Amino acid sequence: MKNVTLVAKVDLNTCTGCKTCEKICPVLAIKIIDRKAIIDEDKCRGCSNCESRCPVHSIEMVKREEPFVVGIDVEKFDKEKIEEICMNAHMNPEQILCYCTGVRAEEVAAAILDGARTPEEISSRTGIRTGCTIECIQPLLRIIHAAGIELKPIEGGWQWYGITPTSWDLTDEVKEKYANKGFYFDEDKELFERVASARKEKGE
Repeated sequence: MKNVTLVAKVDLNTCTGCKTCEKICPVLAIKIIDRKAIIDEDKCRGCSNCESRCPVHSIEMVKREEPFVVGIDVEKFDKEKIEEICMNAHMNPEQILCYCTGVRAEEVAAAILDGARTPEEISSRTGIRTGCTIECIQPLLRIIHAAGIELKPIEGGWQWYGITPTSWDLTDEVKEKYANKGFYFDEDKELFERVASARKEKGE
C-alpha cells in the first residue's frame, strides 16, 4: 500500500504544453488541454515523475490537504486464483515487485481479479510504478500476460512498453549458443520455479 501525501501542481504561466509530463505519468493523471498541462488530482499518485522531468520546471509537488492510501486487500480475493496468476508468471505471490512502494505480486494479481486490465489501472489501484516508475514495469507486464490479458497501445501510445524476454522465452538455439559461456538457463528456471513455489510455514 502507498500513502499518497503529495499532488502535482502546474504553473500555467510557464507551462509550454510540451507533453513530456503527459507521456511519463504512470497513471495517466495529466492531459494537455489548450497547450497547458492539466492535472487530475484524484488520479495523481504523487510520484513526482512529472516534476523531475519538466524541462521548464513548471510542475511542483505539494502536500495534499487530505492524504489517502492506495492499495488492494488481497484477503478479499480468491487465494487460489491469485496463486495461479502468480505461478503462471513464475513469481511467488509474496514477491515484492515494486521496491519503492512495497507492492507484492499477489496485490497485482488481486487488482487484476478486481477488474484492472492495464498497467495504468493496476498502478492506480496498488501504487506500483508510482515510485521511480522504472524498475517494476517488466514484472507487472509479466503478471498481466500470465493472467491472459492481451495489451494494446493506449490512445497516443505514450505508455506502451514491450516485455523483456526471460529464461522461459529463450529458444534452444540461444541456450546452446551460450551454454559454454557461464549461462545456466535451465538451472535458473528450475531455481526460480522452486522460489516461486516456496511457502512460509504458518506461525514462523
